[in-house]
Amino acid sequence: MDAFYASVELQRRPQLRGKPVVVCGSGPRAVVTTASYEARRLAGIHSAMPAAEARRRLPDAAYLQPDFTAYREASGRVMAILRRNAETVEVVGLDEAYVDLGGIFSPKATMRRIAAEIRAETGLTCSVGISESRMLAKITSELGKPAGLVVLSREQALERFSGDSPGLIPGIGPKTVAKLESIGVRTLADLRSRDPVELERRFGPRQGRWLHRRALFEDETPVAVSRETKSQSAETTFDLDVGDRTQLEAHLAELSEELCRRLHKRQLKGRTIGIKVRLDDWTNVTRSHTVDAPTNDPSVVTPVALDLLRAYDPQRPVRLLGVRVAGFDSGEASGAGEAPEAQMRLGLTA
Repeated sequence: MDAFYASVELQRRPQLRGKPVVVCGSGPRAVVTTASYEARRLAGIHSAMPAAEARRRLPDAAYLQPDFTAYREASGRVMAILRRNAETVEVVGLDEAYVDLGGIFSPKATMRRIAAEIRAETGLTCSVGISESRMLAKITSELGKPAGLVVLSREQALERFSGDSPGLIPGIGPKTVAKLESIGVRTLADLRSRDPVELERRFGPRQGRWLHRRALFEDETPVAVSRETKSQSAETTFDLDVGDRTQLEAHLAELSEELCRRLHKRQLKGRTIGIKVRLDDWTNVTRSHTVDAPTNDPSVVTPVALDLLRAYDPQRPVRLLGVRVAGFDSGEASGAGEAPEAQMRLGLTA
């Protein structure tokens, strides 16, 4: 969906059409959730930019508080249109979905019709990328924004993006880009030309192979009808760093209560309880513990979260604090997917 939150807001405030609109919180540490294309063109405002910087760049823009209830309602209408037109639809967020077009006689015509139906029934526009894999479809969808439809084959992508940074690939973040640049890899063509054995030696067997395959735009991830819920979390970024332990514990207890209410509403229970702490120097720390039985009971989640916080005992003021429950279906191990140094048992740091 194109500038989804801002577009929903513009439907409710048609007098703002054609003007720069920014959806963001009002706190000193709020970030931009979505910016209209006018705001992007005029001042380069983009998602995740600090709201304070956006206000400095474009003080005359309309700044709106996010309304996620309205966004979820609009998203439901959009996804319903997708599902009635295609057999396999995988929703990956309020504003994004993958559609399996295999076996469809004219994929391009099908997606043009779906986009037209979305616009006619919701007043919202979307951009469509059609390619041979999920990864390339996502990348391709960015080429025609807003309201575009682009078809790109893997061979065309190899040529078109050869000079782009590896950061173009979903899943390759700034830290990996910096590490690649440190060994002379600045473009996707550079990455493709590297010996996979060298990449495995520097990044580990799994990530090294993954990086090389992604540089070749190889991705066999299927489109699934539903995505398994892995975890749910609640977190808050403080307007001012918090160093007082009693305050931190009070905030964490409130977050645990909020998270358990959401879990209960969705009838989800998990065995892995974790916390996330971001210090004033932007150091991120996670800790987790697995309980014997799945739970969404605040009388279980809150004490475990508090014990994890006390065991970590942050020595610097805290910028962000969060709590997480995971392991809903498979009873995943404590801290699955986290770096080994981020895991602990209660009272014992790794």
